[in-house]
Amino acid sequence: METPPRAEGISTWMRTFRALSPRAWISLLLLGFASGLPLFLTGSTLKAWMTQEGLNLKTIGAFSFVTLPYSLKVFWAPLLDRFTLPGFGRRRGWMLLTQLGMALALAAMSLREPHASLLSVALLALVVAFTSATFDIAVDAWRGEAVPQALLGLGSSIHIATYRVAMLVSGGGALILAQHTGWRATYLFMAGLTLLGMAGTLLATNTDAVAKAPRTLAAAIVEPLRDLLGRPGIAELAAFAVLYKLGDWLAEAMTMPFLLRGVGFTLAQVGTVQKTTAMAAIITGGLIGGLILTRISLRKALFAFGLLQAASILGFWTISQLGPSLGLLVAANALENLAYGMGGSAFAALLLGSCNRAYTGTQYALFSSLMALPRTVFAGATGFLAQRVGWSAYFLICAAAAIPGLLLLIRYRHWGLPEDEKRG
Repeated sequence: METPPRAEGISTWMRTFRALSPRAWISLLLLGFASGLPLFLTGSTLKAWMTQEGLNLKTIGAFSFVTLPYSLKVFWAPLLDRFTLPGFGRRRGWMLLTQLGMALALAAMSLREPHASLLSVALLALVVAFTSATFDIAVDAWRGEAVPQALLGLGSSIHIATYRVAMLVSGGGALILAQHTGWRATYLFMAGLTLLGMAGTLLATNTDAVAKAPRTLAAAIVEPLRDLLGRPGIAELAAFAVLYKLGDWLAEAMTMPFLLRGVGFTLAQVGTVQKTTAMAAIITGGLIGGLILTRISLRKALFAFGLLQAASILGFWTISQLGPSLGLLVAANALENLAYGMGGSAFAALLLGSCNRAYTGTQYALFSSLMALPRTVFAGATGFLAQRVGWSAYFLICAAAAIPGLLLLIRYRHWGLPEDEKRG
């Protein structure tokens, strides 16, 4: 008797999940959360704090530069590939050290106020971004070594989903907490959550046997670059890494000031929507994206999810046209997070799958640094742009900024990447 197609599909997905142990799946969940928690605490949540304290848009926009370590982390990634901290293995040792650094810096931030100690807050935010970016190097390398190649899409979607959940906790959840307890208690609580994220590191398996450390620091620097530069289409792949999420990053940089000051929503309103609707949407988007990636080609998924990302930006343009409406806020947040979960899983699968496992830390750091480049460099001027052109034109510009990355997918077959055409 033939197995029904639906039963065969379910059986295939069950075998896929069983390819990793329950401990490995739990590690993926917790490490994704730990990785996503700090980003908003130096980004939109910090900007909400600054907005409430009356700082001008130019200063708020310029604070995007404190996230520069996310774009520069490739310069110290070889250190994490080459050196092993004693006791926990190469990847886990760096993960634990950087998590501790993040927690201490966030606790110190809770003792400052932006309007009174702007330079001190900026320096501490820079420390949080630096330790967070370094943690990302280690955890991304661990994921590339611990997860089989065939499961990178699904593993990345789970990582992205929990990453985004953490962003909602440190975003919407932090806004609600700040309204009721103040910013000091909020940042202190987030520092505590960073410490709890260490459980994911302690549960993670040691992957030192999967890929040996380079023998010298020079080899850790030169060999990953030589491997990449020898590939066909590497310049186009690098350009795609920069441009694919450009529209998203530009929109995200000014979304919080737009909702709070431009439209007039309260902290509790924005926080509640992000905590509920957005959280459900990001989990759904990540899971749908991961499952779709097991059925269609990566190229088609990147294009479809990229279009959805661009369309999601228009939700905020609609709010700028029609004014404050909780219904519109819910719809815009839901669409934006659904698109983020789907697009992020495909994008991470592409970049992680492009890495040579012998140099995962450095090569993925290079790709993710390129990915973060527009969020840091271009986002620093977003306050000036929004103030000059107005909110409606600003979000139209953000949506248009997504187009160049999508056009590069026309050249996908020239990048020398593996592609399973049997999936469509």
